[in-house]
Amino acid sequence: MTISLHILSPEGTLVKADVSLVSLPGTLSPFTVLPGHAAMVTSLSEGNVRYVEDGVEKHIQIKDGFAEVKDNTVTVCVEA
Repeated sequence: MTISLHILSPEGTLVKADVSLVSLPGTLSPFTVLPGHAAMVTSLSEGNVRYVEDGVEKHIQIKDGFAEVKDNTVTVCVEA
């Protein structure tokens, strides 16, 4: 099972991929989303969004933003 990851910025789509996990820099603390994660909306602070696509770990640096987790889809709106 995978997670559909969408990372969006004012400039456009930064990432659109099926991934096995996503780690996000939550405002209160970092957290990781795995397949089957409960639905949630949260704010993000400056840091790295880390994700694993086809067994390869990748990351993108963000300034801040918001994330929505719902039905194995993670949508992240960021200022990169």
